[in-house]
Amino acid sequence: MERRVGTVSIGIRGPIIREGDNLVDITVESVLEAAKSEGFELRDRDVVALTESIVARSQGNYVSVQDIAADVKSKLGGGTVGVIFPILSRNRFAINLKGIAMGCKKVVLMLSYPSDEVGNALLTYDQLDEAGINPYTDVLTLEKYRELFGENKHEFTGVDYVQYYSDIITEAGAEVEVIFANQAKTILDYTDCVINCDIHTRVRTKRLLREGGAKAVCGLDDIMTAPINGSGYNEKYGLLGSNKSTEDKIKLFPQECKQLVLDIQSQLLEKTGKHVEVMVYGDGAFKDPQGKIWELADPVVSPAFTDGLVGTPNELKLKYLADNDFANLSGAELKEAISNSIKTKQDNLVGNMASQGTTPRQLTDLIGSLCDLTSGSGDKGTPIILIQGYFDNFTTN
Repeated sequence: MERRVGTVSIGIRGPIIREGDNLVDITVESVLEAAKSEGFELRDRDVVALTESIVARSQGNYVSVQDIAADVKSKLGGGTVGVIFPILSRNRFAINLKGIAMGCKKVVLMLSYPSDEVGNALLTYDQLDEAGINPYTDVLTLEKYRELFGENKHEFTGVDYVQYYSDIITEAGAEVEVIFANQAKTILDYTDCVINCDIHTRVRTKRLLREGGAKAVCGLDDIMTAPINGSGYNEKYGLLGSNKSTEDKIKLFPQECKQLVLDIQSQLLEKTGKHVEVMVYGDGAFKDPQGKIWELADPVVSPAFTDGLVGTPNELKLKYLADNDFANLSGAELKEAISNSIKTKQDNLVGNMASQGTTPRQLTDLIGSLCDLTSGSGDKGTPIILIQGYFDNFTTN
């Protein structure tokens, strides 16, 4: 019988992960038990993916606000520090801000507007237009912001992040001054010691600050890159990709975990005879059309993956072939013609008109997004995802 199903994404339930748990054994056992329970079999080029959260939890990769404060004070001097371009998030940044403030006498908090880097809005462009404000050039004090726009609560969380972040800083024992600006060098009018908290634009922001004469510049990726009093750390990403654990502790992005995915791949091959690809995933890379929020608050979608997931899709657009190359065909003839085109396609379709409109993104970003949507961020209890048929096409039986 002709195969009638293409890509399938399956959430795999697993145990609650604690520090020191053997994720290789847990992952392999969970996948194989699910296959037995649900009556499916693994195939070559299936993808098994683990959420970054359980990897970091098994590594015990946590830091406290006291650890963050000590590192900030050591690297920024403990005086007046500019904290610029943070995202607006109780989960992603609030506890980081608490630790940062504990390591400073004063924080000059510079918020981008009308929204943060990933789309969380303080204001709308309509509000700016009505007030005659140019976000590319105008610098607003807190007083001017309140005069023009009053209190603005986040659409989904109901939080006024301006007040929320200000309160975190003062409760941590530091003085706070809030400004609103979108040019990195603006902060240098207030202090020459700066922590830039942007994620995907961080390299450029650091360069601009240093060119502007900053004395000390750290990104979030420069804080907690080494252990403080036995704490966790992330040598490559620091505080980037961290999540709230408790009111005084955060879980960092996983440390190096390439060996983990290779070991899972090896054990699955040994137990099933199938060559399965394996990856660790965090946030998906997609944008919410309602809230205008870009999901990707992690520094990358996937911090580790097996070699078979390197690259981008190499696909033909079926509707292009049907409407152009084979517009005069239908039924079985059309199916055969398109199938032959797929079977004989080049290994690199860049520039080929028949591939226009296919998704020019890294495989790990596409697959990681599918995994993130499948597992969700709440109580589904499926931190392991199995994807089957992703690399199949119209001709695969």
